[in-house]
Amino acid sequence: MAKQPLLKKLSLFALGALAACTAVPHVTPLTAEQLPDGRVLLASPPVTGSDAQMEDRRIYWQTRLLVGTDRWRLAQSDADLHPAHFVDNFSCAAGFKLDLAQAPHLNALIQAFRKTEEARVVEEKNYWRRPRPFLDNNAPICVARSPDLMRSPAYPSGHTIAGYSMALILASLLPDRAAPILQRGRVIGESRVVCGVHWASDVHAGYQMASAFAVVGLANPAVRAELPSAKAELEKMRRQAKAPDAEICAIEADAAAHSPLTQM
Repeated sequence: MAKQPLLKKLSLFALGALAACTAVPHVTPLTAEQLPDGRVLLASPPVTGSDAQMEDRRIYWQTRLLVGTDRWRLAQSDADLHPAHFVDNFSCAAGFKLDLAQAPHLNALIQAFRKTEEARVVEEKNYWRRPRPFLDNNAPICVARSPDLMRSPAYPSGHTIAGYSMALILASLLPDRAAPILQRGRVIGESRVVCGVHWASDVHAGYQMASAFAVVGLANPAVRAELPSAKAELEKMRRQAKAPDAEICAIEADAAAHSPLTQM
């Protein structure tokens, strides 16, 4: 009888060790060299004095009129790149509440993409060194004018790449919701223009790069191996049928219907 507590402790220790080994999925990130090089893929950003640059500037000044509106506040929310918040941004598009805490396999996929994409985006930004639209004026932007933001070049938009990449991953896992999910990815890119921290052409380039990254990334064997588990996590959430916030969904729908890139 004296040995029973020790055996119980050993059993609990073994179960704890097993849980520690299996609780957190991991996907080996792709190397930057495995993703398409935007310095080759993308066209150069509009040059000073060109019609394209004048159109970028017109959109920038028109979107300053959105300060204080629901669309402005959505842009502020879309600027938050913390993974749990960023995934939750797609709840309305998915049709049910997305909770990253319940989706470790999805989180592993997101982190694998994010780390690799960041390296490529830095290369591209530093190659073109395009100034941000707010640097030569004092017009309002939806986030703080931090030193890091002011030093970071504009082209292509990294937030747009992150948002549209997330949309492409989620669309591959929830194909029946692909259209609204990809629409939400578009709106996240447009939020960067509303925010005043990117030109419209930065955002268009971001969509292009995110699509190129997804083509390669989703074909990677390590990523493909994780997709069924991530899909199962999302389907379990869907069965629980926790509805997203109706007010937020209405604001997102209005933003999608009134693109600042084409309707201002």
